[in-house]
Amino acid sequence: MVERVPPRSVQPRRSRRVLLASGAAALALAAGSVVPGAPLGAAPQQAQAADNDTSTLTVAVAQSVDSLSPFLAQKLISTSVSRLMYDFLTNYDVKDSHPIPALATKWEPSADKLTWTYTIRSDSKWTDGQPVTAEDAAWTFNKMMTDEGAAQANGSFVTNFRKVTAPSPTQLVVELKEPQATMAALDVPIVPKHVWEKVGDFSKFNNDTKFPIVGNGPFVLADYKVDQYVKLKANKDYWRGKPKFDELVFKTYKDQDAAVAALRKGEVSFVAGSPSLTPAQAASLKGEKNVEVNEGPGRRFFALAVNPGAQTKDGKEFGDGNEALRDQKVRQALFLSIDRRTIVDKVFQGHAVEGQGYIPPRFSDYHWQPSAGQSLAHDPARAAKLLDEAGYPLKDGKRVGEDGKPLDLRILCHATDPNDKAIGKYLKEWWGKLGIGLKVDCRDDVSVPWYAGEYDLAFDGWSVNPDPDFVLGIHTCAALPVKAKESAATDNFICDKTYDGLYRKQLAEYDPAKRADLVKQMQSWLYDSGYMSVIAYPNAVEAYRTDQIKSITTMPEAAGNIYGQDGYWSWWSAVPADGEGAHGAGGSGSGSGSTGVVIGVVVVVVVLAGGGLLLAKRRRATADDRE
Repeated sequence: MVERVPPRSVQPRRSRRVLLASGAAALALAAGSVVPGAPLGAAPQQAQAADNDTSTLTVAVAQSVDSLSPFLAQKLISTSVSRLMYDFLTNYDVKDSHPIPALATKWEPSADKLTWTYTIRSDSKWTDGQPVTAEDAAWTFNKMMTDEGAAQANGSFVTNFRKVTAPSPTQLVVELKEPQATMAALDVPIVPKHVWEKVGDFSKFNNDTKFPIVGNGPFVLADYKVDQYVKLKANKDYWRGKPKFDELVFKTYKDQDAAVAALRKGEVSFVAGSPSLTPAQAASLKGEKNVEVNEGPGRRFFALAVNPGAQTKDGKEFGDGNEALRDQKVRQALFLSIDRRTIVDKVFQGHAVEGQGYIPPRFSDYHWQPSAGQSLAHDPARAAKLLDEAGYPLKDGKRVGEDGKPLDLRILCHATDPNDKAIGKYLKEWWGKLGIGLKVDCRDDVSVPWYAGEYDLAFDGWSVNPDPDFVLGIHTCAALPVKAKESAATDNFICDKTYDGLYRKQLAEYDPAKRADLVKQMQSWLYDSGYMSVIAYPNAVEAYRTDQIKSITTMPEAAGNIYGQDGYWSWWSAVPADGEGAHGAGGSGSGSGSTGVVIGVVVVVVVLAGGGLLLAKRRRATADDRE
């Protein structure tokens, strides 16, 4: 799963680590490392009422849940919850992100690599007591293959599947149409067949009507209140071991400053931000008693996305995107006027790396950089020339088209993300100097206009997985919606035969070096097209209370992020601090000084900031959405 800003990171549904899982890793029968358990977070009032013997980890986040259904969830908070509720076939090693056993203890391909056999562990059971079998996995994949409603979040993983069967309770067999290099990186939550086969319309079922929710992950979803909190309890029977925190609560804060204030007061255990703390917030917390600020290289990118013309899979156009943006010269002119260094220095204040290719440098195997001649670096003069060539001359300080109308644009902005607003001011100034008007349209929920194609540009971003297939797949023709204004996997309605051809080649390539080259060719195409402009790769900047959390695991373990990992290591391994503060957010525990980030996972109460009710349609993920 990946996550993202408009639609995932992104599990997203999917976001992710230091080394990328390659085709070679997909072939490996790697054994996994284990991490200690973690606690669960709850809202302040719940924590105060908790039993003294109950440890609660509370996490404040700036994002609302789009859906608790793993078939619909795209936002980072939602895909993170899915990872805690349901096992995937494989997980990612906390040190270097190579695939390791999870629900599947091993996996192996046939000689032609068109048939993959997974051995399903026999020591996993659903929280209602029934055993987990290969039939649950086969049913999950088959439902995604046959039901459009069930394929919304992760359908790209199964489009190449020919047939999925379960010859025995511990054997899962997947037959492919063509070779597929992602078979050890299928980020798909496996659900209990006996529960989900009763669901009618998968496109409208949000999995939020009856608690506790039956799962087989390290935590059990116990309660949920829209735009308030998600509460999970530790699964004492989890095969990898019970988390050390009894409760994990994700709490929603629409005001990030309020979330930081709650951390200071001890009302929450952890603050992730939206998706990161601002430089000012991080600076204000450094040196604060019982507070540890963690910063590591991020797995996300921060970008601008252009609406190239919204369309359905059968080519029917909809929305009201500006026609000028269908011209590559206009798109490139906009991006040539952006000073990325200024944004990194002034907005992120050095807590980010200047953007280039689509895949963050954290994933060195796939990271790409444009050549000197290809670069769309800051060059306002060249931008002006391209606009002249495109037929938008400057008249009385305004760019006008052949129809005499001024070139005015809109950009969708996330109201809960201070970076969107700050960068919007710079864009308004830079594009204004070119003669282009800009309206920064900040909303609590950008999903409605995004799905409707009623925007010109948008602040975008995804968390990238160790294997980049998912975030590459959201730009294929297959990701477009079936019907206008419906939820779909597409990021911004891109559909191009050349790009699709490269996508199919990389998916079928098992040689790591050859596959990496194809992935870089895809990034080069995206860069030249002007449909996307990666502005920066933000660092993960977050903070937690050391009087509530004794230790917690980052990913990568040496120096990485805690929130939004490519796995559940942080929350599963978090260790409660000794003393009163360990028994829940809001406790006054004396706590010791900062212990730093060490091996251990914490159960978290996540504060979700963001607006809107759960929609029948999956919401558009925002910059920090997909896992």
